[in-house]
Amino acid sequence: MMTLIAMDVTAAPSTLQVVWFCLVAVLFLGYFVLEGFDFGVGMLLPVLARDEKERRVMINTIGPVWDGNEVWVLVAGGAMFAAFPEWYATLFSGFYLPLLLILVGLIVRAVAFEYRSKRDDPLWRRRWDWCIIAGSVLPALLWGVAFGNIVRGVPLDADHNYTGTLLTLLNPFALLAGLVTVGLFVTHGAVFIALKTLGDIRGRARSLAGRVGLVTLVLLAGLAAWHNLAFANTALVWAPTAVAAIGLVAGLLANRAGREGWAFVGSALAIAGLVVTLFLGLFPDVMPASNDPAHSLTVVNASSTPTTLTIMTWAAAIATPIVLAYQGWTYWIFRKRIGVQHMPDPTPESAESTPGTEHSPSTDHNAERSPSSSRG
Repeated sequence: MMTLIAMDVTAAPSTLQVVWFCLVAVLFLGYFVLEGFDFGVGMLLPVLARDEKERRVMINTIGPVWDGNEVWVLVAGGAMFAAFPEWYATLFSGFYLPLLLILVGLIVRAVAFEYRSKRDDPLWRRRWDWCIIAGSVLPALLWGVAFGNIVRGVPLDADHNYTGTLLTLLNPFALLAGLVTVGLFVTHGAVFIALKTLGDIRGRARSLAGRVGLVTLVLLAGLAAWHNLAFANTALVWAPTAVAAIGLVAGLLANRAGREGWAFVGSALAIAGLVVTLFLGLFPDVMPASNDPAHSLTVVNASSTPTTLTIMTWAAAIATPIVLAYQGWTYWIFRKRIGVQHMPDPTPESAESTPGTEHSPSTDHNAERSPSSSRG
């Protein structure tokens, strides 16, 4: 019996197991690329905006899309739960506190987007702005820490239960990964703001993206070298690493030249390259055990039955194109730039208490305007 179990655990992954490992990676890739600029905009709220109108401009750049971007992580968690339940169970029990803090941050940020416009009170809005900032910084940092620990490995017992503590997760490699994700998201967000805005805020965003991007490039190079040399299982990880580095450099050069569209593509490639590097170095493990490789979770011993994977594959094949088409249509509809000229002037009765009130964007059709929502 023990021989049969060992053979089953060490068996080669099936095609469906490999497919669903790749799909989980793609879902997290999409989440970090799309939600990454959302986090970046939130973190830059007190840095780039000079007054209430500019804060509203920044929030309106992501107003129509931020909640749709969050769907990617929900689907990624659902796919992990259904395709690799052992991975899901170990991850969400062992990383309970960091993942709970991520969830709290996302909830607080979502509430802040909706509530900051409910009262014409500068103090009220300032408090909700800090909630947006905290709700952006915390997930950006902790997602990097979580994935840093996943690829580095954590102590697991024979039943695949996490045996470490919170301090175990706060190791140098994971903390560096957290700094890299924060830097990438800030750069990505600054480029997105430059791509979506008009006027002075556009210039400030481009300037900041260049400065933060250089620091992020150094951190990214250090993390990639450490990961590829110490934790990766294959030399193939150097290819997506090169894509990440080249994408970030090209994005910074395009940003310097005022080509915000290409700059955004470059920063997106940097994030995508990093995610592929981490998942490619992880395979065939899904959660390696740092104390004993025999306790590691792999795509084989963590996966669901072939029947479950088959049903999920058909469901994904039908639903995924519809979701992608809808989200692509949303981005196309809300593609134009927005500036302070599209924000309404304050009403006379509230002019002394707040720089602006929440109405629909300006109807000046002579200026380029964004059809983004007026939330925020």
